[in-house]
Amino acid sequence: MALGLGLLLSACSSAGASVLEAPTGAPRRGGTLRVGLTGGGAADSLDPHSPVSTTDIARVVNLYESLLYRDENFELKPLLAVEVTPNADATVWTARLREGVKFHDGSPLTAQDVVATFARITNPKDPKSGAASLTILDRVVALGPRTVEFRLNTASATFDDSLGQYALGIVPKDFDVKHPVGTGPFKAKSFDAGRQSVFVRNNDYWRENEPYLDELVILNFTDQDALINSLLSSQVDAIGQIPLALLEVIGADPRISILKSPTGAWMPFTMRIDQKPFDDVRVRQAFRLAVDRDQMIQQVLSGHGTVGNDLYAPFDPGFAAALPQRTQDLAQAKALLSEAGYPQGLDIELVTAPIQAGAVEAAQVFAHQAASAGIRVKIKQVESTTFFGDNYLKWNFAQDFWYTRNFLPQVNSSSLADSPFNETHWDNEEFAALVQQATQEVDEAKRNQLIARAQEIEYEQGGYIIWGFPDQADAYQKYVAGLVPNKTGLALSGFEFRRAWIGVSQ
Repeated sequence: MALGLGLLLSACSSAGASVLEAPTGAPRRGGTLRVGLTGGGAADSLDPHSPVSTTDIARVVNLYESLLYRDENFELKPLLAVEVTPNADATVWTARLREGVKFHDGSPLTAQDVVATFARITNPKDPKSGAASLTILDRVVALGPRTVEFRLNTASATFDDSLGQYALGIVPKDFDVKHPVGTGPFKAKSFDAGRQSVFVRNNDYWRENEPYLDELVILNFTDQDALINSLLSSQVDAIGQIPLALLEVIGADPRISILKSPTGAWMPFTMRIDQKPFDDVRVRQAFRLAVDRDQMIQQVLSGHGTVGNDLYAPFDPGFAAALPQRTQDLAQAKALLSEAGYPQGLDIELVTAPIQAGAVEAAQVFAHQAASAGIRVKIKQVESTTFFGDNYLKWNFAQDFWYTRNFLPQVNSSSLADSPFNETHWDNEEFAALVQQATQEVDEAKRNQLIARAQEIEYEQGGYIIWGFPDQADAYQKYVAGLVPNKTGLALSGFEFRRAWIGVSQ
């Protein structure tokens, strides 16, 4: 692929393509930003509370807004709420809403809309993806037009973190996903699942002067080759999640700028601990010991990332950084497999898909590394739509991707028995008890100790192989401005296209 891109770059240069200077000065209003992304398909949706694919998330961030959000520095900041504060024992949290916010249909944001939104998310007949982090939510009560009280059935010292998730966008009380209405910087104009989405500026947006663009177009691509070539041939203005191995090749085009961000995002291998051979912890440990993490970083990410230690949430203040760094140990891996009843090694199918830049490459490198430990990997590559289809969460050995989260919100999404995306089918009573204690502990130091202990259990027994945290790399035409590095792991400045602007006509 690099050779093909090199030829295209040469062709562009020899054709005398004009090179534009990066825009400077105050942002300009107007223009259309065409964004290319992979990972979507026929199952794409405009539902604010059930985003799965990358394109789903990009749409959600621009159509809807939550009460709080994580900014580019991964700091929790106000969004539709100007403040969210707990009572003394963290059993009640009070949110005060921002004044002057309107939905896309012109109706004002009220406390009743917040109540209705959380009722929709936690509807027991149709719970949304954010419901997992809200199991402790007993009632949401409007105390006035702009004040909302979240009454919990158990204390939660980090409930505000749970409210800062992009899948908790506030919608009107009469919300209909067929006519999506939010408070975001852009309004929906048209939507063709798996192909493209078109949005127009929300002229009543509450942030002064934003957004700058007249129109935002999000285009789906089925593979990385087509995505990158669309940028180099100027069919799109920006693309997200480019392979880190191609940074230098793409950046060699004088028309293109590269946006690179360190993140806490992760792209794990997932082992179902309720199915053979992974129901034996010795097998899980053997698979982890088969991985050369430094080599993964170099070969999959071209060195653009940080080595992982089978633990997520590296930015969490309670992250168990003191645990020994796991390294490749082929002899120990073979010994563990033999103890587990596989003295001749074992055969395993690994399901992969282009769900994230580097996913397929990671599968290939793992297969090569694992062979030296007697683990014979057969790679089954499927389309992203198939991967996230009916068998998603059922694959015995597969992959996934997660954006940056702190520990407790991540656990609620993926690591409890009732988590909506419990892809490893992890169900550990001691771990769950520690998570519950950490959730209720208002003393931060004590909470961090509980988190570290819970992480130690996952480190020793869990079903994830977390080999690294890739840097996020995107690319855009030089005439695009307003995009900044973003630690959340979300592409292209966290998909916050409200800040993007076009310096000159495309």
